[in-house]
Amino acid sequence: MHSTTLEVFAEIDGIGSASGLFLHEDFLYIIGDNSGYLNEYNIKTKKLRKIQILFDKTLDQLENIPKSLKPDFEILCHNNNKLYILGSGSTPKRNLMIEFDLKTQKVIQKDLTETYSLLKSISKIDDQNFNLEGATFTGNEWLLFNRGNGLDAKNGVFKIQGADLAKTKQVKFNHFKLPNIDHVESSFTDAVLVKNEIFFIATAEDTKSTYADGEILGSFIGSINLQILKLTFSNKISGKHKFEGITLLSQNERSTTFLLCEDRDNEELKTVIYKLVINH
Repeated sequence: MHSTTLEVFAEIDGIGSASGLFLHEDFLYIIGDNSGYLNEYNIKTKKLRKIQILFDKTLDQLENIPKSLKPDFEILCHNNNKLYILGSGSTPKRNLMIEFDLKTQKVIQKDLTETYSLLKSISKIDDQNFNLEGATFTGNEWLLFNRGNGLDAKNGVFKIQGADLAKTKQVKFNHFKLPNIDHVESSFTDAVLVKNEIFFIATAEDTKSTYADGEILGSFIGSINLQILKLTFSNKISGKHKFEGITLLSQNERSTTFLLCEDRDNEELKTVIYKLVINH
């Protein structure tokens, strides 16, 4: 049994609906699901820089984009000095992937419509139940995490061979049963790879829709063995928070420490970053 402690790490003005984060040196990169910006927050100087990653001329604004139009950037993962920002695929407007080079600051946009169609076909997940919220990328293999908050509760992990996600050919799907609260099964909200272990966060939300929000019943931290893709452990960490992003802060023999971000499902441009310590 693992013991956990949760505390506030930082409060940041200017970011709303935080849905993914990644720590690189002193910079915390944060995305929001209704924003066309990548946020770069210096944890030492507490300065925030906004980097435009969406260039859609049909949008009137790039912050608090209306729900029906938003790109729903739910995924932020990293490999070899590049950040990968993915839409959830839960509507046709949410199929974009952004590659951001941390060194050159170059932005590349890709359309994942064909890939997402293939994933749905292989997993037999329909449009109403397809909702990607987490990913890891090793350089030659992707793991994409489907959040089972639709009617069919299809929590699962897509294992994809190859570097270019827009040209996916080989896919396997592993279904997962996650812990529940009051008979509501929790569903994946993000994941991060630490050595050979995948740490994930999951939230129990009383809704049968990938689109409409519901009452938050609580959140879990857990891990999955990378080789066999089996659940190793899970711990409830909150009864009220909807954590949507996880990144590694530090690890030693006694503990593993993560930073988490929370989507409060409102239009306030303010986010709270939490520190979660897992004692081994």
